Amino acid sequence: MTGVVSGADEHLIGEAEKIAVALGRMFPGLCEVVLHDLRDPRHAIRAIENNLSGRRVGDSATELGLARIADPDYPSVIQNYPNRFPDGRPAKSTSIGIKNQAGEYVAALCLNLDVSVLSPVTLALSNLVATDTDTDTDTDTERREEPLETLRDRTARELRRTVEELAAERAATPRSLSREDKKALVRRLHRDGYFDSRDAAQTIADLLGVSRATVYNYSK
Repeated sequence: MTGVVSGADEHLIGEAEKIAVALGRMFPGLCEVVLHDLRDPRHAIRAIENNLSGRRVGDSATELGLARIADPDYPSVIQNYPNRFPDGRPAKSTSIGIKNQAGEYVAALCLNLDVSVLSPVTLALSNLVATDTDTDTDTDTERREEPLETLRDRTARELRRTVEELAAERAATPRSLSREDKKALVRRLHRDGYFDSRDAAQTIADLLGVSRATVYNYSK
């Protein structure tokens, strides 16, 4: 009976692998698709398409995978949660657990969308279609001009959004900005009080693809 179950599990994961490959090839360069074989958590990654995280086939399971292994009642689908690639790029992720007939999690299909690529495009389109009425309302630009005491409450996510907005004004991503544009962006953030936030310098450094020391040099 064990052999039958094992064979059925392998067939199930093999079918999921086809889906992972197809999804990845539909969104080249935008969405990383990873299939985890939860039967072997130390070497869980069975397939990875559009490798944006630097992981490899045979790498270990993530915290979500371990949670599903430990608890069969763990949610099957966790959708659209914020994430981040190792180099600091923001991502939007969805994780889908796959159970066998016995109700055990045997695999997980995970999608990690690189929103750093999409944000400048979205922001540029928003600016393009904005009207005078739109710009007279409570915009993000005006919110940045509110009293500085509100800046201490800004989260890392809000800081990332501001950096992406400023880069989008130059039709670029934060990392693709020129040295001079990066320096101007950092000085603007410093002027607007963003450096009052904890770990702001490191967050900015990760987004721009420079060192923390460079960020401080740019802010002078």
